Amino acid sequence: MNDPTTATREPVREPVHEPVHAPFHEPVRERGSGPIRVLVADDQALLRGSFRVLLETSPGLVVVGEAGTGAQAVELARRERPDVVLMDVRMPEMDGIEATRRIRSAPETAAVSVLILTTFDLDAYVYAALRAGASGFLLKDTPPADLLAAIGVVASGEALLAPTVTRRLIAEFARLPEPGRPLGRELDGTTEREREVLTLIARGLSNTEIAEHLHLSPATVKTHVGHLLTKLQARDRTQLVIAAYESGLVTAAHRPGR
Repeated sequence: MNDPTTATREPVREPVHEPVHAPFHEPVRERGSGPIRVLVADDQALLRGSFRVLLETSPGLVVVGEAGTGAQAVELARRERPDVVLMDVRMPEMDGIEATRRIRSAPETAAVSVLILTTFDLDAYVYAALRAGASGFLLKDTPPADLLAAIGVVASGEALLAPTVTRRLIAEFARLPEPGRPLGRELDGTTEREREVLTLIARGLSNTEIAEHLHLSPATVKTHVGHLLTKLQARDRTQLVIAAYESGLVTAAHRPGR
């Protein structure tokens, strides 16, 4: 793992300002009241401590536990029912990807949002994390202010990907053969409007931006998103993005909104 102090100091590189998939802003939390309960899972005690200091000195956040292994993260998630788990990828006993899958697939912790935080921006980790049900994926050199905002984003039920991670994900789909077939059968039950909304979700637009683009009210867009989540059996917006690409509705070269 990298230097533990990276969790609490600003990186030397310039911060990225691209509003991809979810802009870094203070979100309106809709899934509950009170402070956001966070579980920190990382195999380095010093790094866990750095995260705890950062989080507990930030208004509206409380750390409910620390885990040094993936297995501990799963157990603590069941016991504490946090709103968000900050999950490292490489941990002993069970890696963060498998821990994420178990947390998100268990009925008692299915509502827990997992934010993968790692030094490794490798394609395999990105795709595996999203497949496991992670709501977000950030690198550990993310500025503290952006990390805090990201926790709020995923706690409110939204998905978040760092811009560099988003580019890698789209590049991965670009390497796949072009689907010379009709849209996947998983989209058969969706309406034309829902597919329009899904296309814009895959572009990374927020509900407000989609509403402006399609000249709809935000409430109507939220209803369409809810229908898509139900019809496509997706846990969150991240899985809707994956469904949009895998079904052939969106390709890496696609430019919606023509």
